[in-house]
Amino acid sequence: MKVSYQNNKLEKQLSSASEIKKAFGMNAKKVAQRMSEIEASPNLAVLIQIPAARCHRLKGDMAGEWAVSISPNHRLVFEIADVPVPRKENGEIDTILVKEITIIKTTDYH
Repeated sequence: MKVSYQNNKLEKQLSSASEIKKAFGMNAKKVAQRMSEIEASPNLAVLIQIPAARCHRLKGDMAGEWAVSISPNHRLVFEIADVPVPRKENGEIDTILVKEITIIKTTDYH
């Protein structure tokens, strides 16, 4: 998938192994793994199929956002960047056609 970032700081933190290690410490390996999985996935449907990523849609205050797991409590949060957001006839997001995301933050939202 094509990945963009909400801001330059986040892009720098996620752009190389050394920056990931500096920014995420003991979670660096998982962050690097998730970034590799995101970049290697041709679309959101494929990313959803990766068990370790636990890719899921968020609810409540974070509705419209998606997340992948970094650790039991930490998530890498992103939004669909395709414009317009691809939808099926029933109004659901067509994850096979989602090919662009914007990473907006890493967080512990539990």
